[in-house]
Amino acid sequence: MNRTITLEGMHCADCAVKLERSVSRLEGVNQVSVNFATAKMSLAYTEPIVNFEIIKKQINNLGYGIQQQSSENRVSVFRIDGMDCADCAQKLEKRVGSLTAVNQVTVNYGAAKMTVDHNGTADQSILQTVKQAGYTATLDTGNITRSTAEASFWRRNNKVLPTFLSGLLFALAWVLTVGDLVNQVFSTILYAAAIVVGGFRIARTGFYGLKSRIIGMDLLMTVAAVGAALIGQWEEGAAVVFLFSLGETLEAYTMDRTRKSIRGLMEFSPKEALVRRDGRESMIAIEDIQIGDTVIIKPGEKIAMDGVILKGHSTINQAPITGESIPVEKSRGDEVFAGTINQQGALEVEVTKLSKDNTLSRIISMVEDAQAQKAPSQRFVDVFSKYYTPAVLIIAVGLAIIPPVFFGQPFQMWIYRSLMMLVVSCPCALVISTPVSIVSAIGNAARNGILIKGGAHLERLGAVSVVAFDKTGTLTAGMPQVTVVIALDGRKEEEVLSIAAGIESSSEHPVAEAIVRFAEQKGIRLKEISSFSSVTGQGVKATIQGEEYFIGSPKWFIHDLNVSLEEIKAKIQELEQQAQTVMVMGTSEQVIAIFAVADEVRANSKSTLEQLKRIGIKKTVMLTGDNRGTAQAVAAKLGDIEYYAELLPQDKVASMKKLMAEYGHVAMIGDGVNDAPALATATVGIAMGAAGTDTALETADVALMADDLSKLPYAISLSRRALKIIKQNIAFSLLVKVVFLVMIFMGTSTLWMAVLADTGSSLIVIANGMRLLRKKSD
Repeated sequence: MNRTITLEGMHCADCAVKLERSVSRLEGVNQVSVNFATAKMSLAYTEPIVNFEIIKKQINNLGYGIQQQSSENRVSVFRIDGMDCADCAQKLEKRVGSLTAVNQVTVNYGAAKMTVDHNGTADQSILQTVKQAGYTATLDTGNITRSTAEASFWRRNNKVLPTFLSGLLFALAWVLTVGDLVNQVFSTILYAAAIVVGGFRIARTGFYGLKSRIIGMDLLMTVAAVGAALIGQWEEGAAVVFLFSLGETLEAYTMDRTRKSIRGLMEFSPKEALVRRDGRESMIAIEDIQIGDTVIIKPGEKIAMDGVILKGHSTINQAPITGESIPVEKSRGDEVFAGTINQQGALEVEVTKLSKDNTLSRIISMVEDAQAQKAPSQRFVDVFSKYYTPAVLIIAVGLAIIPPVFFGQPFQMWIYRSLMMLVVSCPCALVISTPVSIVSAIGNAARNGILIKGGAHLERLGAVSVVAFDKTGTLTAGMPQVTVVIALDGRKEEEVLSIAAGIESSSEHPVAEAIVRFAEQKGIRLKEISSFSSVTGQGVKATIQGEEYFIGSPKWFIHDLNVSLEEIKAKIQELEQQAQTVMVMGTSEQVIAIFAVADEVRANSKSTLEQLKRIGIKKTVMLTGDNRGTAQAVAAKLGDIEYYAELLPQDKVASMKKLMAEYGHVAMIGDGVNDAPALATATVGIAMGAAGTDTALETADVALMADDLSKLPYAISLSRRALKIIKQNIAFSLLVKVVFLVMIFMGTSTLWMAVLADTGSSLIVIANGMRLLRKKSD
């Protein structure tokens, strides 16, 4: 059980420690975390070893109370506008989490989304808190049709107008001063006006954060601007306010563009569809369409809902979902996805999922959730920033006090330098260096039919050196195909196919289906049969025009039907050595045809392996439960690939562990359902053909939405590029900090230069990360 409660009577940090230790000693309590600032306790415990009443009694005995919780707890999701800094997201999370009615809050910076678990009455107080923090919150209903045709960023963002006015006043004061057109008093008034207009929002947000015991960048900039004014540096103070506000505005704009790259997927789904109910057709909003409704899709229209085709035949452009560049033919019984485009024929589709549950909605939701998951490099940055910022603040205070007090240095000079130190202490560029790259890379992958389930998986995928493949359905098509038809006894191929397909049409065996499908593709009419019967493990028999025919394994003909196969024995052995399944057809007296069926290697499997080798993958391995002969034959067609054959599920796991012990990071790719233990064991588990497959979407670390292996090299190269850019961003952010700290001590920096460096470095790392959005799949 997991539970978050609000405590009463906790007045010091020592109380929190005492509560944690005492409750954690209870048998059955797995984890306890007490947040003194918010008076919240998070619990994880095992029932029936311990129940909540026992925990509650322990808390009461220690002298503390538990605030009454509403029995109607619910989770609300809010879209946050104006959140341009990953550090800001952490502070907003803390502010909202301190509300009495809130149990738990998670802010997803990458998607600008906040998820709040509360007692059912907190929506308005949450909205007010977000507003006080300087942002705008909108309750998200979860419908895919949520409008994306909103006002432009420049009209709706609350930073734009103050920034523009502050810049205008600053520029006017500077021009008039440089031109010696006004006296110093008037220019000072203009600079002060620029500080007030541009800094009011910043100061309001900063001091509200201070009330919540949060020292944010807004507060530091406010102190820097006011400090500059107090020591007579009005021009510097105005420059600080304008440049900081401008940087925030540009950061917000670039992040807004990044987020829209994913939310823009919503536009692939129409807002309404033509639905037939009770014999009547009408246009209905997609959130009102129910499972079982029939949706009519005309040529050229976007498909509004996930469903199954009841009537019609067409080609469907599935690129928005699967990334496939070539349209796919669909007919009755085939599955279609919301957001794809019907290109030719009219279709009638039975709805199988509600709009909020369809494949497109789930992809958007999963991508946003993936962007919120921290990669190892981001966790490193978070820990570094946790110690870095307080350390720089302490140094800044020391700069303002120690040289003037102990060494007789000028107060104004060292206060000015301490103000610069406050500005440089902002960790924005460093904190944002990783998430913006992850957001961009995961978003790019999603638009190309690759779902990466989190930053950690993105980093691990970029680090793999070995790729292991399941054979059936991954390297091969997973559907047996007729490869050879040999007519004997002077008969024609069309004749033996007509007989074989007629008999096999009553069987559900995969090989039988392959023969029937092959005959239908050739337009051959199936013979009518009677008295069909199946012999388990051997074959089938049926009567056609009074004569009995048999189709089955060669052993059946030799041992049970006593039909000699000496004349065709060599041919049968040759086909079997090529990893083909051989079926013989004949009467009780003679053989009239040989059929060979094989699970054919995918057309792009070999080229994919070659491409993986070109991008630096050291080894590719095929894991299969098939016999060694079949595995060897498939490996020969693929070229440079090792194979492990005759593997049970536990053997595949052992093989994965062996590869990981020898090579480190190993990716395993399969269908997302079979071979689950091996996929789970691998460094990264990759599922193929995940579109419409709930299990694959939920369980895989990475999901290729289409049955297209060629997406794999692209996914790995994109991940490697993301890793490279993350390292570049971190290194650049730290280098800028070091350079300006040195400049401050040497006295060669100015306050406005420090602000420009801080905001500029943030914009540069954002722009560098956004380059990942532009990388296209071949």
